[in-house]
Amino acid sequence: MSRVLVVDDDPTVREVVAGYLGRAGFEVSEAGDGTNALVAARHTPPDLVVLDLMLPGVDGLEVLRRLRAERGSLPIVLLTARGEESDRVLGLEVGADDYVTKPFSARELVLRVQSILRRSATGAAPATVAGEAAPRAEALLTDGDLAVDPHGRRAALAGTALALTSRELDLLIHLLRHPGRAFSRTELLREVWGWEFGDESTVTVHVRRLREKVEADPAAPARIATVWGVGYRWDGRSPAAVSDSETAAGMP
Repeated sequence: MSRVLVVDDDPTVREVVAGYLGRAGFEVSEAGDGTNALVAARHTPPDLVVLDLMLPGVDGLEVLRRLRAERGSLPIVLLTARGEESDRVLGLEVGADDYVTKPFSARELVLRVQSILRRSATGAAPATVAGEAAPRAEALLTDGDLAVDPHGRRAALAGTALALTSRELDLLIHLLRHPGRAFSRTELLREVWGWEFGDESTVTVHVRRLREKVEADPAAPARIATVWGVGYRWDGRSPAAVSDSETAAGMP
């Protein structure tokens, strides 16, 4: 059973979110402020955190920074008010995997949590057709000195493990699976995030963060190309650079 930590200073919001998550089969713990959230995350490490940005004392962004520093790829979903676009973008820059704007549908939040945890566990694509057989474990994806293990949920560059958030890894895997194809931000929101609609700046921020980790020069990207008027395309190191292989040099 996956553990979810819900952090919000509004007890009604916590009660509603915890109730829906509990009925969906999650083990839920709660915290009403940033300090207690950090204590709870250390005492009983969660598999995912639902985090409100507006918290008393240690605010949500600082909690996010500390959790990201301490737990690396721990999935974090932000709760934000509609007027907090700048904070939302900053949260994504700091390393949040997803966000839901208030007022929100508790059912939508549960689906987001389930989607993130499913991909974190299996590396599966966000959309699954009812009755479809589960995909087999996928071989490594390689591109020059970059190696990605979708099933093991890990990546390495020149033999050094990359610290990627869950969403960054999802995006990297998706692009590697489709080299040379240009995707619009809307397509990436649908195919990587599983959203039919949403803030396209989410994609922009994640691409920028991913470039900082896989490009030799993020200001002049060679792997993740910007296709003006469309979106982004994985170019790789050479036309034949991306391949599936049972082994890849440099995966720790």
